[in-house]
Amino acid sequence: MAEHVILFAGPMGAGKTTAIESLSEIETIRTEATNTDRETADKDTTTVALDYGEITVSDEDKVRLYGVPGQRRFNFMWTILKERAVGLILLVNNDAADPIEELDAFLEEFGELHEKGGIVVCVTRSDVAPTPYLDKYAERIREVMPGRMIPVFTADARNADQMRTALMSLIANIEMTAMIAGNQERAA
Repeated sequence: MAEHVILFAGPMGAGKTTAIESLSEIETIRTEATNTDRETADKDTTTVALDYGEITVSDEDKVRLYGVPGQRRFNFMWTILKERAVGLILLVNNDAADPIEELDAFLEEFGELHEKGGIVVCVTRSDVAPTPYLDKYAERIREVMPGRMIPVFTADARNADQMRTALMSLIANIEMTAMIAGNQERAA
């Protein structure tokens, strides 16, 4: 059985913990602490190390789901968790002050995961803030990561079906990347 390590990244309050909880087949492991930055996200707790869950998506594929802290002060965890990851689901909160800027910051930090397998962007809270529209995210991705195919979805992190669609899209990209790399190695 193939195992994939997928990261869930994005700013605090974008829905990383919730997305992992909606997908995981096991009880999730959470490292939460009291949120001292209520101005950024009005919630009681925030992830300080990682969230962890697992899902089996087929007879051949098991996915380990890791959520990274959204606050930059915990970015040492980003470095640790990126090492084994082969893909990224980037959640961006559409009702943030500048969600496109947040997209930029996280693509800069985690963009290397595209080369390892793939990236999918999920725009959350678009029910609360309908703009910017998905085409603005796609346009910005083309500007900062030209030539890369990065799907962009709207998603409710609480909705397992929507998150599974994003996850399966990412796994398809990861498997395609591995197949292309294998063909290139054989051709060399």
